[in-house]
Amino acid sequence: MVDDIATVRLVDSPEEALSPRELRLERGGLILRWGAVINGVLTGLVFILALLGGLRIIPNLFPTLHNLLLGRIPVGDDAAAAEVILLLQLDISFLLVVAVGLLAREVWALVGVWVLVVVNILSLVLMGFTPSIITIVAGIWSAVIVSKDVKAFRINPVMLKELRGRMRGVRAFVVLSVYLGLMSAFLALLYLIYESASQRNGSAAAGEVGRILFMGVVGIELMLIIFIAPAFTAGAITGERERLTYDLLKTTLLPSPSFVIGKLESALGYVLLLLLSAIPLQSIAFLFGGVTELELVLSLVILAVTAIALGTVGIYFSATASRTLAASVRAYTTTLVATFGIPLVLAVILGFINNTLRGLPSTVEAIIIYINDFLTSLNPIATALATQQLLIQQRGIGFWTDTLRDGTTIPRVSPWITLTIIYLVVSTILVVLSIQRTRKVEQ
Repeated sequence: MVDDIATVRLVDSPEEALSPRELRLERGGLILRWGAVINGVLTGLVFILALLGGLRIIPNLFPTLHNLLLGRIPVGDDAAAAEVILLLQLDISFLLVVAVGLLAREVWALVGVWVLVVVNILSLVLMGFTPSIITIVAGIWSAVIVSKDVKAFRINPVMLKELRGRMRGVRAFVVLSVYLGLMSAFLALLYLIYESASQRNGSAAAGEVGRILFMGVVGIELMLIIFIAPAFTAGAITGERERLTYDLLKTTLLPSPSFVIGKLESALGYVLLLLLSAIPLQSIAFLFGGVTELELVLSLVILAVTAIALGTVGIYFSATASRTLAASVRAYTTTLVATFGIPLVLAVILGFINNTLRGLPSTVEAIIIYINDFLTSLNPIATALATQQLLIQQRGIGFWTDTLRDGTTIPRVSPWITLTIIYLVVSTILVVLSIQRTRKVEQ
Protein backbone atom coordinates (compact mmCIF):
# COMPACT_ATOMS: atom_id res chain seq x y z
CA MET A 1 0.00 0.00 0.00
CA VAL A 2 2.83 2.39 0.85
CA ASP A 3 4.56 1.63 -2.47
CA ASP A 4 1.32 2.23 -4.37
CA ILE A 5 0.81 5.59 -2.67
CA ALA A 6 4.40 6.57 -3.43
CA THR A 7 3.95 5.59 -7.04
CA VAL A 8 0.77 7.64 -7.37
CA ARG A 9 2.48 10.65 -5.84
CA LEU A 10 5.38 10.22 -8.23
CA VAL A 11 3.08 10.23 -11.24
CA ASP A 12 0.90 13.11 -10.12
CA SER A 13 3.65 15.36 -8.77
CA PRO A 14 4.93 18.39 -10.74
CA GLU A 15 8.20 18.42 -12.62
CA GLU A 16 11.31 19.90 -11.05
CA ALA A 17 12.28 23.43 -12.07
CA LEU A 18 15.02 23.75 -14.71
CA SER A 19 18.08 25.96 -14.28
CA PRO A 20 19.11 28.48 -16.99
CA ARG A 21 21.80 26.05 -18.16
CA GLU A 22 19.29 23.21 -18.42
CA LEU A 23 16.89 25.48 -20.29
CA ARG A 24 19.61 26.28 -22.82
CA LEU A 25 20.39 22.59 -23.31
CA GLU A 26 16.67 21.85 -23.49
CA ARG A 27 16.33 24.45 -26.26
CA GLY A 28 19.21 22.92 -28.21
CA GLY A 29 17.72 19.45 -27.87
CA LEU A 30 14.29 20.76 -28.86
CA ILE A 31 15.68 22.12 -32.12
CA LEU A 32 17.14 18.72 -32.95
CA ARG A 33 13.86 17.03 -32.10
CA TRP A 34 11.99 19.40 -34.39
CA GLY A 35 14.50 18.58 -37.10
CA ALA A 36 13.70 14.90 -36.57
CA VAL A 37 9.95 15.65 -36.76
CA ILE A 38 10.33 17.55 -40.05
CA ASN A 39 12.43 14.71 -41.46
CA GLY A 40 9.72 12.30 -40.35
CA VAL A 41 7.04 14.29 -42.15
CA LEU A 42 9.20 14.40 -45.27
CA THR A 43 9.75 10.64 -45.01
CA GLY A 44 6.00 10.05 -45.00
CA LEU A 45 5.56 12.39 -47.95
CA VAL A 46 8.26 10.64 -49.99
CA PHE A 47 6.75 7.25 -49.14
CA ILE A 48 3.30 8.35 -50.34
CA LEU A 49 4.72 9.78 -53.55
CA ALA A 50 6.75 6.62 -54.13
CA LEU A 51 3.62 4.54 -53.62
CA LEU A 52 1.71 6.68 -56.13
CA GLY A 53 4.56 6.34 -58.58
CA GLY A 54 4.72 2.57 -58.08
CA LEU A 55 1.00 2.28 -58.77
CA ARG A 56 1.47 4.39 -61.94
CA ILE A 57 -1.09 6.91 -60.67
CA ILE A 58 1.33 9.77 -61.35
CA PRO A 59 3.54 9.08 -64.40
CA ASN A 60 7.26 9.94 -64.40
CA LEU A 61 7.18 10.54 -60.63
CA PHE A 62 10.14 8.33 -59.79
CA PRO A 63 12.58 10.15 -62.11
CA THR A 64 11.44 13.50 -60.67
CA LEU A 65 12.02 12.34 -57.09
CA HIS A 66 15.40 10.91 -58.09
CA ASN A 67 16.62 14.15 -59.66
CA LEU A 68 15.20 16.35 -56.91
CA LEU A 69 16.23 14.42 -53.77
CA LEU A 70 19.23 12.27 -54.75
CA GLY A 71 20.46 13.63 -58.03
CA ARG A 72 24.10 12.49 -57.96
CA ILE A 73 23.63 8.77 -57.29
CA PRO A 74 23.44 6.67 -60.50
CA VAL A 75 20.88 4.07 -59.37
CA GLY A 76 17.42 3.09 -60.50
CA ASP A 77 14.64 5.58 -59.87
CA ASP A 78 12.73 3.25 -57.54
CA ALA A 79 15.93 2.40 -55.65
CA ALA A 80 16.66 6.12 -55.30
CA ALA A 81 13.30 6.65 -53.57
CA ALA A 82 14.08 3.81 -51.16
CA GLU A 83 17.53 5.27 -50.43
CA VAL A 84 16.03 8.70 -49.73
CA ILE A 85 13.61 7.19 -47.21
CA LEU A 86 16.43 5.24 -45.58
CA LEU A 87 18.75 8.27 -45.32
CA LEU A 88 15.94 10.35 -43.82
CA GLN A 89 15.31 7.67 -41.22
CA LEU A 90 19.00 7.55 -40.36
CA ASP A 91 18.99 11.31 -39.86
CA ILE A 92 15.93 11.01 -37.62
CA SER A 93 17.51 8.35 -35.42
CA PHE A 94 20.82 10.17 -34.99
CA LEU A 95 19.11 13.53 -34.38
CA LEU A 96 17.11 11.99 -31.55
CA VAL A 97 20.14 10.26 -30.05
CA VAL A 98 22.22 13.46 -30.06
CA ALA A 99 19.28 15.45 -28.63
CA VAL A 100 19.11 13.14 -25.62
CA GLY A 101 22.88 13.34 -25.22
CA LEU A 102 22.70 17.14 -25.09
CA LEU A 103 20.11 16.98 -22.30
CA ALA A 104 22.46 14.72 -20.34
CA ARG A 105 25.45 17.06 -20.95
CA GLU A 106 27.45 14.27 -22.56
CA VAL A 107 30.74 15.22 -24.22
CA TRP A 108 30.06 12.86 -27.12
CA ALA A 109 26.79 14.69 -27.86
CA LEU A 110 28.55 18.03 -28.35
CA VAL A 111 30.96 16.39 -30.77
CA GLY A 112 28.14 14.39 -32.32
CA VAL A 113 26.22 17.53 -33.36
CA TRP A 114 29.08 18.78 -35.48
CA VAL A 115 29.81 15.29 -36.85
CA LEU A 116 26.17 15.03 -37.91
CA VAL A 117 26.40 18.41 -39.64
CA VAL A 118 29.63 17.49 -41.47
CA VAL A 119 28.26 14.12 -42.62
CA ASN A 120 25.11 15.73 -43.99
CA ILE A 121 27.12 18.42 -45.78
CA LEU A 122 29.15 15.66 -47.44
CA SER A 123 25.96 13.79 -48.40
CA LEU A 124 24.58 16.99 -49.91
CA VAL A 125 27.73 17.68 -51.93
CA LEU A 126 28.66 14.13 -52.96
CA MET A 127 25.23 12.49 -53.26
CA GLY A 128 22.95 15.43 -53.98
CA PHE A 129 20.83 14.48 -50.96
CA THR A 130 18.89 17.74 -50.68
CA PRO A 131 16.81 16.78 -47.58
CA SER A 132 20.05 16.89 -45.59
CA ILE A 133 19.63 20.68 -45.54
CA ILE A 134 17.05 20.18 -42.77
CA THR A 135 19.53 18.32 -40.57
CA ILE A 136 22.32 20.78 -41.38
CA VAL A 137 20.22 23.79 -40.34
CA ALA A 138 18.93 22.10 -37.18
CA GLY A 139 22.41 20.87 -36.24
CA ILE A 140 24.16 24.22 -36.71
CA TRP A 141 21.38 26.10 -34.89
CA SER A 142 21.50 23.71 -31.95
CA ALA A 143 25.31 23.62 -31.87
CA VAL A 144 25.52 27.42 -31.73
CA ILE A 145 23.13 27.52 -28.77
CA VAL A 146 24.77 24.79 -26.68
CA SER A 147 28.33 25.86 -27.56
CA LYS A 148 27.78 29.03 -25.50
CA ASP A 149 28.10 26.83 -22.42
CA VAL A 150 30.81 24.30 -23.27
CA LYS A 151 31.69 23.85 -19.60
CA ALA A 152 28.36 22.14 -19.05
CA PHE A 153 29.57 19.07 -20.94
CA ARG A 154 31.71 16.48 -19.16
CA ILE A 155 32.13 12.77 -18.64
CA ASN A 156 29.06 11.46 -16.86
CA PRO A 157 29.83 11.21 -13.10
CA VAL A 158 27.19 8.53 -12.46
CA MET A 159 28.68 6.35 -15.18
CA LEU A 160 32.21 6.75 -13.75
CA LYS A 161 31.07 5.93 -10.22
CA GLU A 162 29.09 2.87 -11.25
CA LEU A 163 31.82 1.47 -13.51
CA ARG A 164 34.55 2.02 -10.94
CA GLY A 165 32.48 0.31 -8.27
CA ARG A 166 31.76 -2.65 -10.54
CA MET A 167 35.33 -3.13 -11.80
CA ARG A 168 37.13 -2.71 -8.44
CA GLY A 169 35.99 -6.09 -7.12
CA VAL A 170 36.82 -9.56 -8.37
CA ARG A 171 33.23 -10.36 -9.29
CA ALA A 172 33.37 -8.58 -12.65
CA PHE A 173 36.52 -10.42 -13.70
CA VAL A 174 35.19 -13.78 -12.48
CA VAL A 175 32.02 -13.29 -14.54
CA LEU A 176 34.13 -12.32 -17.56
CA SER A 177 36.39 -15.37 -17.17
CA VAL A 178 33.46 -17.77 -16.74
CA TYR A 179 31.72 -16.20 -19.76
CA LEU A 180 34.76 -16.61 -22.01
CA GLY A 181 35.38 -20.14 -20.69
CA LEU A 182 31.84 -21.24 -21.48
CA MET A 183 31.97 -19.59 -24.89
CA SER A 184 35.25 -21.37 -25.68
CA ALA A 185 33.82 -24.72 -24.55
CA PHE A 186 30.72 -24.20 -26.66
CA LEU A 187 32.85 -23.29 -29.69
CA ALA A 188 35.00 -26.41 -29.27
CA LEU A 189 31.91 -28.61 -28.84
CA LEU A 190 30.30 -27.11 -31.93
CA TYR A 191 33.45 -27.77 -33.96
CA LEU A 192 33.69 -31.39 -32.79
CA ILE A 193 30.01 -32.04 -33.58
CA TYR A 194 30.35 -30.57 -37.05
CA GLU A 195 33.56 -32.49 -37.79
CA SER A 196 31.94 -35.73 -36.67
CA ALA A 197 28.90 -35.10 -38.86
CA SER A 198 31.00 -34.11 -41.88
CA GLN A 199 33.10 -37.27 -41.63
CA ARG A 200 29.97 -39.41 -41.75
CA ASN A 201 28.38 -37.45 -44.62
CA GLY A 202 31.48 -36.65 -46.64
CA SER A 203 33.70 -33.58 -46.93
CA ALA A 204 32.22 -30.17 -46.16
CA ALA A 205 32.33 -27.18 -48.45
CA ALA A 206 35.21 -24.78 -47.98
CA GLY A 207 34.40 -22.06 -45.48
CA GLU A 208 31.31 -23.79 -44.11
CA VAL A 209 33.06 -24.64 -40.83
CA GLY A 210 34.05 -21.03 -40.31
CA ARG A 211 30.53 -19.76 -40.99
CA ILE A 212 28.97 -22.24 -38.55
CA LEU A 213 31.42 -21.36 -35.77
CA PHE A 214 30.89 -17.65 -36.36
CA MET A 215 27.11 -17.97 -36.35
CA GLY A 216 27.28 -20.04 -33.17
CA VAL A 217 29.26 -17.41 -31.27
CA VAL A 218 27.09 -14.53 -32.49
CA GLY A 219 23.92 -16.47 -31.67
CA ILE A 220 25.06 -17.13 -28.09
CA GLU A 221 25.98 -13.47 -27.68
CA LEU A 222 22.57 -12.36 -28.93
CA MET A 223 20.82 -14.66 -26.47
CA LEU A 224 23.10 -13.32 -23.74
CA ILE A 225 22.09 -9.75 -24.55
CA ILE A 226 18.39 -10.57 -24.69
CA PHE A 227 18.43 -12.07 -21.20
CA ILE A 228 21.11 -9.96 -19.48
CA ALA A 229 20.77 -6.41 -20.81
CA PRO A 230 17.26 -5.81 -19.34
CA ALA A 231 18.38 -7.32 -16.02
CA PHE A 232 21.38 -4.98 -15.78
CA THR A 233 19.23 -1.87 -16.19
CA ALA A 234 15.89 -2.89 -14.62
CA GLY A 235 17.27 -2.27 -11.13
CA ALA A 236 19.25 0.87 -11.94
CA ILE A 237 16.70 3.36 -10.55
CA THR A 238 14.49 1.11 -8.45
CA GLY A 239 17.63 -0.06 -6.64
CA GLU A 240 18.26 3.52 -5.50
CA ARG A 241 14.70 3.69 -4.14
CA GLU A 242 15.05 0.37 -2.35
CA ARG A 243 18.35 1.45 -0.77
CA LEU A 244 16.70 4.76 0.23
CA THR A 245 19.32 6.77 -1.65
CA TYR A 246 17.05 8.10 -4.40
CA ASP A 247 15.91 11.11 -2.34
CA LEU A 248 19.53 12.03 -1.61
CA LEU A 249 20.32 11.98 -5.33
CA LYS A 250 17.33 14.23 -6.02
CA THR A 251 18.71 16.84 -3.62
CA THR A 252 22.04 17.11 -5.48
CA LEU A 253 22.80 19.31 -8.49
CA LEU A 254 22.85 16.26 -10.75
CA PRO A 255 20.24 16.79 -13.51
CA SER A 256 17.78 14.02 -14.26
CA PRO A 257 19.05 13.39 -17.84
CA SER A 258 22.60 12.86 -16.56
CA PHE A 259 21.30 10.50 -13.88
CA VAL A 260 19.32 8.35 -16.33
CA ILE A 261 21.98 8.32 -19.06
CA GLY A 262 24.72 7.61 -16.52
CA LYS A 263 22.84 4.61 -15.14
CA LEU A 264 22.25 3.35 -18.68
CA GLU A 265 25.88 3.84 -19.76
CA SER A 266 27.28 2.11 -16.69
CA ALA A 267 25.05 -0.93 -17.16
CA LEU A 268 25.64 -1.20 -20.90
CA GLY A 269 29.37 -0.58 -20.50
CA TYR A 270 29.88 -3.97 -18.89
CA VAL A 271 27.65 -5.69 -21.46
CA LEU A 272 29.69 -4.15 -24.27
CA LEU A 273 32.86 -5.30 -22.49
CA LEU A 274 31.56 -8.87 -22.64
CA LEU A 275 30.86 -8.45 -26.36
CA LEU A 276 34.28 -7.01 -27.15
CA SER A 277 36.05 -9.71 -25.15
CA ALA A 278 34.50 -12.35 -27.42
CA ILE A 279 35.96 -10.85 -30.62
CA PRO A 280 39.00 -13.20 -30.54
CA LEU A 281 36.59 -16.16 -30.41
CA GLN A 282 34.70 -14.79 -33.41
CA SER A 283 37.99 -14.27 -35.22
CA ILE A 284 38.76 -18.01 -35.00
CA ALA A 285 36.36 -18.38 -37.91
CA PHE A 286 38.92 -16.58 -40.12
CA LEU A 287 41.23 -19.59 -39.75
CA PHE A 288 38.67 -21.77 -41.53
CA GLY A 289 37.51 -19.15 -44.04
CA GLY A 290 34.01 -18.36 -45.15
CA VAL A 291 33.75 -15.23 -42.99
CA THR A 292 34.87 -11.71 -43.90
CA GLU A 293 35.81 -8.72 -41.79
CA LEU A 294 32.62 -7.02 -42.94
CA GLU A 295 30.52 -9.75 -41.32
CA LEU A 296 32.43 -9.25 -38.07
CA VAL A 297 31.74 -5.51 -38.11
CA LEU A 298 28.06 -5.96 -38.94
CA SER A 299 27.67 -8.53 -36.16
CA LEU A 300 29.13 -6.06 -33.66
CA VAL A 301 26.74 -3.36 -34.88
CA ILE A 302 23.73 -5.67 -34.45
CA LEU A 303 24.93 -6.78 -31.01
CA ALA A 304 25.62 -3.22 -29.80
CA VAL A 305 22.34 -1.77 -31.07
CA THR A 306 20.39 -4.66 -29.54
CA ALA A 307 22.12 -4.15 -26.19
CA ILE A 308 21.28 -0.43 -26.23
CA ALA A 309 17.63 -1.02 -27.13
CA LEU A 310 17.00 -3.73 -24.55
CA GLY A 311 18.93 -1.76 -21.95
CA THR A 312 16.64 1.23 -22.46
CA VAL A 313 13.62 -1.04 -22.01
CA GLY A 314 14.97 -1.99 -18.59
CA ILE A 315 15.78 1.61 -17.63
CA TYR A 316 12.28 2.76 -18.61
CA PHE A 317 10.53 0.21 -16.42
CA SER A 318 13.04 0.93 -13.67
CA ALA A 319 11.92 4.57 -13.76
CA THR A 320 8.21 3.72 -13.79
CA ALA A 321 8.11 0.85 -11.28
CA SER A 322 8.61 1.06 -7.52
CA ARG A 323 10.34 -2.33 -7.11
CA THR A 324 13.15 -4.07 -9.02
CA LEU A 325 11.19 -7.31 -9.30
CA ALA A 326 8.25 -5.58 -10.96
CA ALA A 327 10.58 -3.68 -13.32
CA SER A 328 12.40 -6.89 -14.29
CA VAL A 329 9.18 -8.79 -15.00
CA ARG A 330 7.81 -5.97 -17.16
CA ALA A 331 11.12 -5.56 -19.02
CA TYR A 332 11.46 -9.27 -19.81
CA THR A 333 7.82 -9.56 -20.85
CA THR A 334 8.09 -6.59 -23.19
CA THR A 335 11.39 -7.81 -24.63
CA LEU A 336 10.20 -11.34 -25.36
CA VAL A 337 6.85 -10.24 -26.78
CA ALA A 338 8.38 -7.52 -28.99
CA THR A 339 11.33 -9.54 -30.30
CA PHE A 340 9.80 -13.02 -30.54
CA GLY A 341 6.02 -13.10 -29.99
CA ILE A 342 4.70 -10.42 -32.33
CA PRO A 343 7.15 -11.04 -35.23
CA LEU A 344 6.57 -14.82 -35.08
CA VAL A 345 2.77 -14.59 -35.08
CA LEU A 346 2.59 -11.98 -37.84
CA ALA A 347 5.21 -13.80 -39.95
CA VAL A 348 3.16 -17.01 -39.82
CA ILE A 349 0.02 -15.14 -40.86
CA LEU A 350 1.74 -13.34 -43.72
CA GLY A 351 3.45 -16.54 -44.86
CA PHE A 352 0.10 -18.30 -44.97
CA ILE A 353 -1.43 -15.48 -47.02
CA ASN A 354 1.51 -15.38 -49.41
CA ASN A 355 1.56 -19.15 -49.98
CA THR A 356 -2.18 -19.71 -50.31
CA LEU A 357 -3.08 -16.74 -52.48
CA ARG A 358 -0.93 -17.30 -55.55
CA GLY A 359 -2.75 -14.77 -57.71
CA LEU A 360 -1.87 -11.73 -55.63
CA PRO A 361 -1.23 -8.47 -57.51
CA SER A 362 2.38 -7.36 -57.59
CA THR A 363 1.61 -4.39 -55.34
CA VAL A 364 0.12 -6.59 -52.60
CA GLU A 365 2.99 -9.05 -52.94
CA ALA A 366 5.49 -6.22 -52.55
CA ILE A 367 3.69 -4.93 -49.45
CA ILE A 368 3.80 -8.41 -47.88
CA ILE A 369 7.52 -8.64 -48.61
CA TYR A 370 8.19 -5.26 -46.99
CA ILE A 371 6.14 -6.18 -43.91
CA ASN A 372 8.12 -9.43 -43.63
CA ASP A 373 11.36 -7.43 -43.83
CA PHE A 374 10.08 -5.14 -41.07
CA LEU A 375 9.17 -8.11 -38.85
CA THR A 376 12.61 -9.62 -39.47
CA SER A 377 14.19 -6.38 -38.32
CA LEU A 378 12.33 -6.58 -35.00
CA ASN A 379 14.18 -9.77 -34.06
CA PRO A 380 17.99 -9.44 -33.79
CA ILE A 381 18.60 -13.17 -34.33
CA ALA A 382 16.53 -13.22 -37.53
CA THR A 383 18.24 -10.00 -38.62
CA ALA A 384 21.71 -11.51 -38.15
CA LEU A 385 20.80 -14.64 -40.12
CA ALA A 386 19.14 -12.67 -42.93
CA THR A 387 22.07 -10.25 -43.15
CA GLN A 388 24.61 -13.05 -43.46
CA GLN A 389 22.48 -14.80 -46.07
CA LEU A 390 22.28 -11.55 -48.02
CA LEU A 391 26.06 -11.15 -47.89
CA ILE A 392 26.51 -14.67 -49.27
CA GLN A 393 23.88 -14.46 -52.01
CA GLN A 394 23.80 -10.79 -53.02
CA ARG A 395 27.33 -9.67 -52.07
CA GLY A 396 25.95 -6.47 -50.59
CA ILE A 397 25.22 -4.88 -47.23
CA GLY A 398 22.81 -2.11 -48.25
CA PHE A 399 20.30 -2.17 -51.09
CA TRP A 400 19.43 -5.01 -53.41
CA THR A 401 16.63 -5.81 -55.84
CA ASP A 402 14.13 -8.65 -55.68
CA THR A 403 12.02 -10.07 -58.50
CA LEU A 404 8.31 -10.67 -57.98
CA ARG A 405 6.27 -13.46 -59.55
CA ASP A 406 5.24 -11.32 -62.50
CA GLY A 407 8.83 -10.27 -63.22
CA THR A 408 8.60 -6.84 -61.55
CA THR A 409 11.65 -5.80 -59.54
CA ILE A 410 11.44 -3.96 -56.22
CA PRO A 411 14.21 -2.40 -54.09
CA ARG A 412 14.90 -3.94 -50.68
CA VAL A 413 17.08 -2.92 -47.74
CA SER A 414 19.40 -5.12 -45.72
CA PRO A 415 17.66 -5.87 -42.39
CA TRP A 416 20.54 -4.73 -40.18
CA ILE A 417 19.97 -1.14 -41.36
CA THR A 418 16.27 -1.26 -40.54
CA LEU A 419 17.00 -2.83 -37.14
CA THR A 420 19.50 -0.08 -36.33
CA ILE A 421 17.01 2.67 -37.20
CA ILE A 422 14.08 1.11 -35.34
CA TYR A 423 16.07 0.25 -32.22
CA LEU A 424 17.77 3.66 -31.99
CA VAL A 425 14.47 5.54 -32.34
CA VAL A 426 12.72 3.33 -29.78
CA SER A 427 15.69 3.64 -27.42
CA THR A 428 15.63 7.41 -27.63
CA ILE A 429 11.90 7.58 -26.97
CA LEU A 430 12.21 5.32 -23.92
CA VAL A 431 15.11 7.35 -22.53
CA VAL A 432 13.13 10.60 -22.95
CA LEU A 433 10.15 9.05 -21.16
CA SER A 434 12.45 7.85 -18.37
CA ILE A 435 13.91 11.33 -17.97
CA GLN A 436 10.44 12.87 -17.77
CA ARG A 437 9.45 10.38 -15.06
CA THR A 438 12.57 11.02 -12.94
CA ARG A 439 12.00 14.76 -13.20
CA LYS A 440 8.87 14.38 -11.12
CA VAL A 441 9.37 15.84 -7.63
CA GLU A 442 8.20 13.45 -4.95
CA GLN A 443 6.08 15.04 -2.23
